[in-house]
Amino acid sequence: MSSPHPVVIYGASGYTGRLIAEYLREYHVPFVAAGRDAEKLQAIMDKVPGIETATYEVRAVEHTVEALTELFAGAKVVCNTVGPFATYGMTVAEAALVAGAHYIDTTGEQNWMIDVRDKLGEAYAEQGLLLAPCIAQMYTSGEIAANIALEDPSVDTLDTLVLWAGAPTIASTDSIFTILMADHFYLENDALVQWPGAVTFEAAVPGQHPTSLVLPWGGTSHPVWFQDDPRVVTCKSYGGVFNREVMTGVAQIAQMVEEQIKPMESAEEQQAALGAIMAQMDTQTPPRENPRVNRSLDSVVGSGPLGSTQVVIRGACNYQQTGLLQAYCAHALLQQPPRRAGFASGCQAFGHRELLGVLQRFGLVGEPTVTRV
Repeated sequence: MSSPHPVVIYGASGYTGRLIAEYLREYHVPFVAAGRDAEKLQAIMDKVPGIETATYEVRAVEHTVEALTELFAGAKVVCNTVGPFATYGMTVAEAALVAGAHYIDTTGEQNWMIDVRDKLGEAYAEQGLLLAPCIAQMYTSGEIAANIALEDPSVDTLDTLVLWAGAPTIASTDSIFTILMADHFYLENDALVQWPGAVTFEAAVPGQHPTSLVLPWGGTSHPVWFQDDPRVVTCKSYGGVFNREVMTGVAQIAQMVEEQIKPMESAEEQQAALGAIMAQMDTQTPPRENPRVNRSLDSVVGSGPLGSTQVVIRGACNYQQTGLLQAYCAHALLQQPPRRAGFASGCQAFGHRELLGVLQRFGLVGEPTVTRV
């Protein structure tokens, strides 16, 4: 049975969820705004620009496979924004599979990606459904740049960097702390290799003289997406924010987690210690992004034995980029099957040039700079 609202935004009351609603409205896609509290959801939806011209309904739901399966019944696409995904994601992905819906999310948690790939990837592929975590600016834009670099056939090694200006949302902060407790991997000679704990780097940033302090940022999605790509043998990824003071604090927390929290004997002790750190942080919903302030930069150096190519993509409003990417991918899935079913990235499922074009049409990224170096 088909639904008059073919897309479900799960976690629609969050910062990213409301942006997905905004862009689904622009694509004229009817949707369900779902979450725990219907009254809160409606209050949030009432503030979405142009919402009076959208076709949508608000639904409250419990976070169980059974309740979510009932909610997703008849829908074609689930956009999940409820994190940390290592804690809450599997329930949503299992329910979408049972309901026969494509699943996309905004995660940045490499451990969750590997887990859902191994547990549900084949089952999604068998049903011709897409399982695409990590469709978000902080990862998809870099994947677009990486694929442009790979258009040079001499490239087999990727070095990726993502930086942005702004403050993380409450949900993003929760996910960051989850990432800090997990193992992080890079790809080297076709195998995932674990990063040492709490490692930091100074990154050369295109277009500026000072370097930036960066981390492996949980390993990111890129080593996972390119692990089985015959074009790539090695992929290392780094990320952070332009504000060095913020990054210094993140590095200090990562060091504390590695030295003091990970050695604790029980998960309960670890969670209590992490909670104490989070309670000291001034975490709040950031204001709507300003393109003069909230900027993003993705730089990928693709190299091989005979040369290298650097691709730089500059953008604005990274959370808006995420909302747009989610809405476009949902819209595309309503029109035709993905290029690849099962576990697949945004670029693998929809095409890197196509996703770049979407971001450019809405004025959120510029033309990539490609330099042979």
